Amino acid sequence: MADSSDSSTPARPPAQPADHTDDRTADRPVYVIGGGPGGLATAYALRARGVRAIVLEKSDRVGASWRRHYDRLHLHTTRRLSALPGLPMPRRFGRWVSRDNVVRYLEKYAEHHELEIVTGVEVSRVERGADGTGWLLHASGGRELTGGAVVVATGFNHTPRVPEWPGLQEYDGKLVHAGEYRNAEPYTGRDVLVVGVGNTGAEIAVDLVEGGASRVRLAVRTTPHIVRRSTAGWAAQYSSVLIRRLPVGLVDRLARPMARLSVPDLADHGLPRPDTGLYSRAKAGAVPVLDVGLIDAVRKGRVEVVAAVDSFEGGKVVLADGTRIEPDAVVAATGYLRGLDGLVGHLDVLDGRGRPVVHGARAPKNAPDLYFTGFTNPISGMFRELAIDAEKIAKAVARSSAGKLSRIPG
Repeated sequence: MADSSDSSTPARPPAQPADHTDDRTADRPVYVIGGGPGGLATAYALRARGVRAIVLEKSDRVGASWRRHYDRLHLHTTRRLSALPGLPMPRRFGRWVSRDNVVRYLEKYAEHHELEIVTGVEVSRVERGADGTGWLLHASGGRELTGGAVVVATGFNHTPRVPEWPGLQEYDGKLVHAGEYRNAEPYTGRDVLVVGVGNTGAEIAVDLVEGGASRVRLAVRTTPHIVRRSTAGWAAQYSSVLIRRLPVGLVDRLARPMARLSVPDLADHGLPRPDTGLYSRAKAGAVPVLDVGLIDAVRKGRVEVVAAVDSFEGGKVVLADGTRIEPDAVVAATGYLRGLDGLVGHLDVLDGRGRPVVHGARAPKNAPDLYFTGFTNPISGMFRELAIDAEKIAKAVARSSAGKLSRIPG
C-alpha cells in the first residue's frame, strides 16, 4: 500500500483569508485553526448551515498529524463510528481503518465538501478585535486576519513531551520521542526500551517485537487498564459509548469482573491489575490500552515489563527500582502537550495543565465566539466525539453570531 503522504490534497483552490482592514461585522468568516479531522468536520458543519468557514492549516496538506504517525497504526475505533459528518468511510477500508486510509479519507472529505482551506498559514496568536467584536488572528507572513468567530482545532497531539529526567541532557545514547517513530526497521537486532504504556507505547513495543528487535523492554510507571479491542465481534468502543452517561462508580464496579473474564492476570509479568477504577481513570484522562498484541507479547516474554525511568547516567538508564540498563535505543512514548499557551494563553481560557477550560459548543465566558475541539481524550473514540462536537459548535456559532458572519451565497 502506497503511503498517502506522497499524494497531494485534492481540495478546492485555496481560499483568500479576509483582510483585517474590512470592518464590516457582517462580512467576517469563521476561522478554523487546524486542518485535521476536528477542523475539517467543524468547517463542514458550519458550511452546511450557510456560514463561511476558512480552515487555516500550517502544513501544506490536510491531516498533517496523521501523516506523521507510525506506519502500523490503525484506528482503535470502528469505521462506522469514526466517520465525520456528511461522508461515510468507505467499506473497503475495513473495520479498523489504517493510518494511510485515514489520510485518504480526510483528503476526500475536504474535496467532497468543497471546504475552503488555506495551507502554509500558521496562526501564532489570537486576540480580541480592536472594535471589541470578532477576533484578530496573527499569522505567518505578517498576516492579520479578522474573523467573526474562531474554532481552535490544532489537535490533542500537538507538541511532543519528554520528561525532564535528571541526566538526560548528558545522555549519549539514542533517544527519540514516539512522534518520530515510524517502524521497526531501524531497530532490527537492537535492544530497545519503550517508555510509557499508553496505547502508543504498547503498540510500538509490539511493532518492535514483530519487526525483529533483539530485546524489547517496556517501562511502566502506572499500570494501565487493558481492554480487548474486540471480543467475539463486539468492539470495546460500543461498550464505551453505552456507558458514557452511567455513574462512574457503577461503571468501575461493572468493569472489574469483565476484565477478569477477558484479560489474563499479568501480575507475574509485571502488569498487575490496576487498583483504581477503569472509568475513574478514563475521566482523569487516562483511557484504557486497547490490546493489539501486547497481552500475548507480555505473556510470552517477548515484551519485558520494567520499572519506570528515574534518570540517566552517561549511556545508562536508571529505573525507579535502582536497576541500570544500557539499551541501544530509547523510544519515549511519553505523550504530548496541547501547545496552546502562545496561541490563546493570554486570554485566560486554559487550565493549569494548558487545556481549554471548555470545549465543544461552550465558549469561555470571557471569550465569546471562541471554541475548542479535539482537546479531550474520550473513551468513546476521538473521531466520534469530534463529529458530535462539530455539529454542536456549528449550531452554537450560527445562533450566537447571527448576522455577524460571512454567509455562503445560494
